[in-house]
Amino acid sequence: MKFGIRKPSIRRSIRARTTGRAKRAVKRAVLPAYGRKGMGWVKSPRRAAYNKAYHKTSFSLWKLFK
Repeated sequence: MKFGIRKPSIRRSIRARTTGRAKRAVKRAVLPAYGRKGMGWVKSPRRAAYNKAYHKTSFSLWKLFK
């Protein structure tokens, strides 16, 4: 488990910003569980528990500058 500052990834941040609105709209129309709150716990509870703990114990480098 990670504690402290997360290492930033430029490639991942660019990819997250450029995922198109149309792609998300198509996924939401096709997959009923896509984009709904709490679906991570239904789909994969082990991963959801890990992610919750990870986000509570670590923080982004960019948060220091805000």
